[in-house]
Amino acid sequence: MQTLHDIAPLRERLHEHRMAGRSVALVPTMGNLHEGHLTLVDRARSLADVVVATLFVNPLQFGAGEDFGQYPRTLDRDRELLTARGCDLLFAPAVETLYPNGLETQTQVHVPDVSEGLCGGTRIGHFDGVATVVSLLLHLVQPDIACFGEKDFQQLAVIRKLVADLHFPIEIVGVPTVRAEDGLALSSRNGYLSPGDRALAPAFYRTLSRCGDALARGQSPADALAAARQALQEAGFRLDYLELRGPSLAPFDAAKHDEGRLLGAVYLGSTRLIDNLAVAFRPAEAGTRHG
Repeated sequence: MQTLHDIAPLRERLHEHRMAGRSVALVPTMGNLHEGHLTLVDRARSLADVVVATLFVNPLQFGAGEDFGQYPRTLDRDRELLTARGCDLLFAPAVETLYPNGLETQTQVHVPDVSEGLCGGTRIGHFDGVATVVSLLLHLVQPDIACFGEKDFQQLAVIRKLVADLHFPIEIVGVPTVRAEDGLALSSRNGYLSPGDRALAPAFYRTLSRCGDALARGQSPADALAAARQALQEAGFRLDYLELRGPSLAPFDAAKHDEGRLLGAVYLGSTRLIDNLAVAFRPAEAGTRHG
């Protein structure tokens, strides 16, 4: 695997691949890789001739008081993991490479509607930072395909809208969440959890699953969500949000939707965890719900 840090050699190498008629898949990451990231590489490997991973801890998507300075940088280990999974090219630029004129005057990309509420309601400006860096990386790499994890489901929705609205000729592929054996969604931030909090953390997904089952059986969203919120708080989580949305993150409407997406964010200590769950309402219950 080749590692590049500057834009000019990246463009030169990718030009060579395109001239040879090879398809390209992109896997953007912030590094500190785990099996969830590597599953994205596997998916990209199955879809394209050339897999490009990027490693960039993006300051624009961190708010004041968030963990930009503490976010783990593990380049050597990440390179070993990517090489073992068959990644062809790693682009790991410095902040000054992507934002040469500084952050204050950097042009930013705003994706309306889907970036509002949920994580966007708590982390103000976060998705502008995500949309900006993803736009840059899509422009620089110009892949045929880009793979993103479904754990960050709102981020995936933002990127899909970005690509559709700006007519990027790129297929965005969502890859299912990878979980530990106890159900906790894999995340680079799981390493922040104390042993006690790590033992408690799987209760987040179990609660989402019980809520999803209740919704699928026909329990009203208001009652199912209220019970799940109470369960999370009683278990020791500090709730950020727990909501039911439509499949594309529009407000859920029982008269229109037979599927939904349950999304939540909680804190254990200072560590913020996010997760989500697809909810498919059973046809026998759908008629009852729709009246």
